[in-house]
Amino acid sequence: MYRPAVLALTAALLASTASLAASPPAYDVVIRNAQIYDGSGGAPFKGDVAIGEGRIAYVGPHAPGSARTTIDAGGKAVSPGFINMLSWATDSLIADGRGLSDLKQGVTLEVMGEGTSMGPLSPAMKLLEAQRMGDIKYPIEWTTLDQYLTWLEKRGIAVNVASFIGAATVREHVLGEGDVDPTPEQLLAMRKLVVEAMEDGALGVGSSLIYAPASYAETPELTALATEAGRCGGIYISHMRSEADRLLEAIDELIEISRVSGAPAEIYHLKQAGRANWDKLDPAIARIEAARAKGQRITADMYSYTAGSTGLDAAMPPWVQAGGVEQWIAQMKDPVVRAKVIAEMRQEKPSFENLYRHAGADGTLLVGFKNPALKGLTGKTLAEVAKARGISPEDAAIDLVIEDGSRVQVVYFLMSEENVARQTALPWMSFGSDASAQAPEGVFLKSSTHPRAYGNFARVLGKYVRKEETTSLADAVRRLSAFPAQNLGLTDRGLLKVGYHADVVVFDPKTIGDRGTYEKPQQFATGVSHVLVNGKLVLADGEPTGVAAGQAVRGRAWKGWAEGGCKLTAKDWSWAW
Repeated sequence: MYRPAVLALTAALLASTASLAASPPAYDVVIRNAQIYDGSGGAPFKGDVAIGEGRIAYVGPHAPGSARTTIDAGGKAVSPGFINMLSWATDSLIADGRGLSDLKQGVTLEVMGEGTSMGPLSPAMKLLEAQRMGDIKYPIEWTTLDQYLTWLEKRGIAVNVASFIGAATVREHVLGEGDVDPTPEQLLAMRKLVVEAMEDGALGVGSSLIYAPASYAETPELTALATEAGRCGGIYISHMRSEADRLLEAIDELIEISRVSGAPAEIYHLKQAGRANWDKLDPAIARIEAARAKGQRITADMYSYTAGSTGLDAAMPPWVQAGGVEQWIAQMKDPVVRAKVIAEMRQEKPSFENLYRHAGADGTLLVGFKNPALKGLTGKTLAEVAKARGISPEDAAIDLVIEDGSRVQVVYFLMSEENVARQTALPWMSFGSDASAQAPEGVFLKSSTHPRAYGNFARVLGKYVRKEETTSLADAVRRLSAFPAQNLGLTDRGLLKVGYHADVVVFDPKTIGDRGTYEKPQQFATGVSHVLVNGKLVLADGEPTGVAAGQAVRGRAWKGWAEGGCKLTAKDWSWAW
C-alpha cells in the first residue's frame, strides 16, 4: 500500500533535483548590454560579463541567471581594468587609499618601483626616509618590499598594487649614496637582495639612471641585477641613462643588458627630450624593432603628454649629488662648488642628462615644494622666480634646492606632440602616468602636480583614439591591459576571460577624456562610470564606493605560488611574446 506513495515521492525528488541542476547560475555582478573589449585586441562584441567570487564567470552574448548587482552598460565599453606601468602611488595611497585620480580613469593596478622601491630598507635608510618626507607623513612600519605591499593592502586600498625592486634602493642598501663601485662581495650582497625581493613577489628590477645614486651604477652592475631578475621570472625596466642627447646610446645599453642577462627589458616613458633630439624617434624605433626581430623581448611605456615632471636634480651634475640630498645642499653652499655647478648647467653639451638645458627657464614650471615658505612659488616658472629675485635661473635653481631641502618638483616642457602621437600607435607600447594617485582635496592641495596624474589613461582613449585616431580602441585597450599584464608575467589578469581576476572598467568611448591642464592639473577625467577590482565595485556611477578591494599582486617567483622560487637562468622560464 505504500509503494505508490514511495514512487511519487521519488519522482518528485528527482524532478526537484533536475530543476536545481537546470537552474541558471547566480552571480555577484552582471554587466549587461555592453560593447565588450576583452583585452585581446580583437573586435568588440555586444554582450554580458558576469562575475562571481572575485573572478570572471561568463563573457558572451547573454549571461544566464541572476545577480545580486546588475549594471546596465547601455552600450558603453566594458574592458579589463587598466594597468599603470609607472606609478608613484607609493605614499599617496598611504594618505588616501582610494587612488581617485587613477581610479576614475579605470586603473586597477598600480605598478611601482622606478629606480627606487619601498624596500628593502636598512635602519639608516628608514631614518633618511623619515627625515626627507614631504607633504605626506607616515610611519615606516616595514623593512622589505613585500612587507610594504602587505601593509598597504591591510591598511585598505581600492586598487591593486605591485612593484619592482629598485636598483638604486639595492645599491643604497649595500653601498650608501656615494659614487662608488661595488666590490665582488658587495655585488653578491646586492644580487642576494634582488633574489629575496623576487621570491617575495617583486616583478623585476627597475632602474632610474639619470639620478644619483643610480647614475653611479655601471653596465656590468646593472646586468648582474637584471640576471637575477630574469632567473626569477621577472624583467629589467629602466629610466635609461639618457632620453635626450644620448638617447640612442642608452637604448643600446638597455638592449645589451637584456641580451646578456636573458631578462626581457622595458623602457620607462620613452621620449625624445629637447628639440634637438626630436628627430631621433625613427632610429630609436629601429633599434628596438631590430632587437625584437632577433628574438629579444624589448618593450616600452609612455605618458601621453609633451612635458615631463621630475626634480631640479635633473638640472645639475651627478657628482655634486654624491652622498645624498643633505650632502648635495651642503656642497652647493660652497662658492667654488656653486660656480662649477652653474658652469656645467650652462654647457651646450653637458656630460650628464640636463633636462633644464632642453626645457629652458621659461619651460621649467615649479609644482612641488617641501618648505611651506616656498609654496607661494607653486605655478611659477623658474624664469619668473629668477627675474623676481634679480638672479640667474641657474642661481635660482640652486637657491630653491637649498631653501627647500629637497630636489624641488618641477615640470619640464621637452617633447614633440607629433612624436607623442606616433608613439601611441606602436604595438609594443604600454602606458604609465609616472605620477601619484591622488585627489583634489586634503594634503594633496599643498602642492601642484603634472596633469598626467589625473588624465594620462583617459587622454590616450579620448585624444589619441577618439579624436586623432592614431590607433583603434581595441588595440589601445589591449595595450592598457592584457599587453602589460603579459609583459609582467601575470597569468590571470588583463583579460576578460573566464577564471581571470575580475578587474573591470565600464566607460563611454564618446566622453572619456582628460580635463587637467598644466595651470589646473587637479581635475578628474571624465567617461568612466564603473570600476570593479577583484570582483568588487570600487567605483559606481562615477563615484567611489569606499570598498577596499585592492590586493598586492606578486610576480612569478613568489614563494607563495605552488611552483614559486627562482630558477637557474631566465631560459628556464616560459616568456610570452
